[in-house]
Amino acid sequence: MILRELFTEGVTQIWSRKGSKNVRKYRCTSGTRKGRIVAKPSTCTAPKNMKQAVSLKRTKARKASIIKIKSQRTKRANPASRRLVKLNRRKYAGRRRSK
Repeated sequence: MILRELFTEGVTQIWSRKGSKNVRKYRCTSGTRKGRIVAKPSTCTAPKNMKQAVSLKRTKARKASIIKIKSQRTKRANPASRRLVKLNRRKYAGRRRSK
């Protein structure tokens, strides 16, 4: 087994935003961070820091409306966000569900 295969197991590559640039990141498909977008595939299986997790949960509950407004504005106005739609759509455009 190649080391690259070992670390990329349970993740899919996607494009994401870092400031005003588009970078490659990974979406965890298994592990404690399933569904989360992370910079390194090894993060998906790393143990959780419970203090940080509780703090983030509390912050998101308190600031949900502000986060929603700011993220909508960014997605609408930031050129990197507008490019992301095309970059990530191209990957799955050819796939069709068979019935």
